[in-house]
Amino acid sequence: MSGIRYVRGDATVPSVKGVKVIAHVCNDLGGWGKGFVLAISRRWPEPEAAYRAWHRGRAANDFGLGAVQLVQVEPYVWVANMIGQRGTRTGSKGVPVRYEAIDTALGTLAERAGDLGATVHMPRIGCGLAGGKWSRVEPLIEERLIRRGIQVTVYDHGD
Repeated sequence: MSGIRYVRGDATVPSVKGVKVIAHVCNDLGGWGKGFVLAISRRWPEPEAAYRAWHRGRAANDFGLGAVQLVQVEPYVWVANMIGQRGTRTGSKGVPVRYEAIDTALGTLAERAGDLGATVHMPRIGCGLAGGKWSRVEPLIEERLIRRGIQVTVYDHGD
């Protein structure tokens, strides 16, 4: 069993064959407009539209911390909208990342990726606008995905 593979590049353009799931963390407010979601929206309109509809219908669905929404954007590419942050960073309220929610979402993601026979691709989830620490997120990925045999590639943007 190998660990997480780290590469430089764009997580919205995984360069591997087969079924791929691009995973990222969303907030629980229905807000979409900063961070990695902009890269997703530049490539596909469906994940944002699905996320906003999911949030609008939250009284009757599972939208909330720890939930996952898989959106197919190409024949072999899915985007996983994972609710892993409470609100957004404003004032001195602290960081919005919720490690427990990311952990729960990764567990669901592992099941769905396993069913699809997919590899998982992501930026350093929860560590951008959500304010999380990679030292806390990385073990969750190892536990929930790597240990279940799901191949994970983490992309660091840059040259």
